Amino acid sequence: MPDTAQISIPGTERKENRAADDRLRLLIERVERLEDEKKGISDDIRDVYNEGKAVGYDIKIMRQIVRIRKMKPDDRREMDMLLDTYKNALGID
Repeated sequence: MPDTAQISIPGTERKENRAADDRLRLLIERVERLEDEKKGISDDIRDVYNEGKAVGYDIKIMRQIVRIRKMKPDDRREMDMLLDTYKNALGID
């Protein structure tokens, strides 16, 4: 006696495959659009940093400030405290 999980109704397999194929295509197209948007945003960010460099700002410091501003205040205080501790231990400052 055949297993009922392996029995298929004629005509439904292709319809189910087509729906799965369409879903996959839509997901892939969505990822591609998002990748394009991400590239555009990355280009915009690079342009802003280059604009800062053109007027005399240090890009490394700008990036560090952006990274610091993303941090929670408690995490930032902890990082500053640890950095001071390490600098004192090494005789820096």
